[in-house]
Amino acid sequence: MNFALLSVFIPTFFFVSITPGMCMTLALSLGMSVGYRRTLWMMLGELIGVALVSIASVIGIAAVMLNYPTLFVVFKGLGASYLAYIGIQMWRSKGKLALSADNEIQDAGSNWNLIAQGFITAIANPKGWAFMISLLPPFIDQSRSLPPQLIVLISIILISEFVCMTLYATGGKGLKKLLGQAGNVQRMNKIAGTLMLGVAVWLLMS
Repeated sequence: MNFALLSVFIPTFFFVSITPGMCMTLALSLGMSVGYRRTLWMMLGELIGVALVSIASVIGIAAVMLNYPTLFVVFKGLGASYLAYIGIQMWRSKGKLALSADNEIQDAGSNWNLIAQGFITAIANPKGWAFMISLLPPFIDQSRSLPPQLIVLISIILISEFVCMTLYATGGKGLKKLLGQAGNVQRMNKIAGTLMLGVAVWLLMS
């Protein structure tokens, strides 16, 4: 691995990861509603999605996605609709992720649901594809073997994403405690639901 390129890649990607985006907003929302531990399942799905997007961007599968935009739009629409439905339920203090009057989750649902939310958000994000397509190739040293470089770069990407989502999710957990102490459960549901709806609209409009 070219360490000169690596020394530039690490701060570059961390800066991009820490910038508020769909996945970070989702982590903040779920941190408020289900807590950090349950949000880890969403983070797992998001990391799997980011890894797949990164690999696809390097090996050229992304070109197929760009050549058939209709399929991408359909998938993105389905993902946005799913997140919007969850957001509306949270706004109405209903559904699996909404808090009850005693500041507890009514029914957090299966871990697979949380994994799916993270995975869909990562895979259906066109800006994520565009970023990976533009960012990763310049950091690949053509004179060296590709697999070891890909492993190192994706490892850095996943670590950066995990650290940043942890920061956002724990911030959401702290906000939950703050609002919970004041008994503002419905307000907290509306904030979390609004963030979820924002992710859905962002995904649909991007």
